[in-house]
Amino acid sequence: MPDSMLYIFLAVLAAILVILFIRCIFIVGQAEARVVERLGSYLTVWYNGLHMKVPFIDKVRPIMSLKEQVYDFPPQPVITKDNVTMSIDTVVFFKVVDPKLYSYGVEYPINAIENLTATTLRNIIGDLDLDTTLVSRDTINAKMRSILDEATDAWGIKVNRVEVKNITPPMAIQQAMEKQMKAEREKRQAILLAEGEKQSAITIAEGNKQSIILAAEAEKQKIILAAEAEKERQIREAEGEAQAILNVQQANAEGIRMIREAKADTAVLTLKSYETLAKVSEGQATKLIIPSDMQGLAGIAASIKEIVADK
Repeated sequence: MPDSMLYIFLAVLAAILVILFIRCIFIVGQAEARVVERLGSYLTVWYNGLHMKVPFIDKVRPIMSLKEQVYDFPPQPVITKDNVTMSIDTVVFFKVVDPKLYSYGVEYPINAIENLTATTLRNIIGDLDLDTTLVSRDTINAKMRSILDEATDAWGIKVNRVEVKNITPPMAIQQAMEKQMKAEREKRQAILLAEGEKQSAITIAEGNKQSIILAAEAEKQKIILAAEAEKERQIREAEGEAQAILNVQQANAEGIRMIREAKADTAVLTLKSYETLAKVSEGQATKLIIPSDMQGLAGIAASIKEIVADK
């Protein structure tokens, strides 16, 4: 064999070996796993990092994700306990926890989960009537998650959550439900309107009551103030009259004191008696009583009687 042909053969062989070496190197990413088989039997699981297989002996299965996965399954027809057919679609949240079981536990794991979900949903809804089904989403979700999680343990799958997304009853029932909801809304509206009118009437009545109370209080205060004013006027009049009487008495006492201090004689006292008789004669009486010490004054008495007679 010529040297040139040998060089070409060695070059091709080297290229083949390099390509073969490169194809035996695997890099597994984060949250990923790969199952390795040797001569058709399970060997190990590769997780994130650099790995190398034995050429022509080891086989590396496709990458599987270890992240949580979400599958929205199409609506499934189910029949309730009271023989109402409805359509329900679900969403399942799960993740692979055992790559070996996931690879060898079941064929087509996603299809298996979908069929298991539909079967479980029919069993649960079959024990519930229509009204209970419509208001029991949380109960249905919890039961389905528990059953699916237990059933998928053998497949290396952990079901974290199951959600009933839509519950669609037949059209006739939907129309009946819409009418019922409309009636309920109208009922609530009527109740709220009645409550509003009641509250308004109560507010108006309380306002009128308060107005009457305030008016009565004002009238009462007016009467009290008028009575207080009248009382004050009478007190002031009485005080004025008392003061006038006191002034007169003080003046008389002062006059008597001054007469006594002046040591008035009989003539002065007689003159005062005359003045007193003159004031007495101004009255309307037709008879007069004269003190005994003045009866001797006949002329004065006769004059006074004439004055009285004239009047």
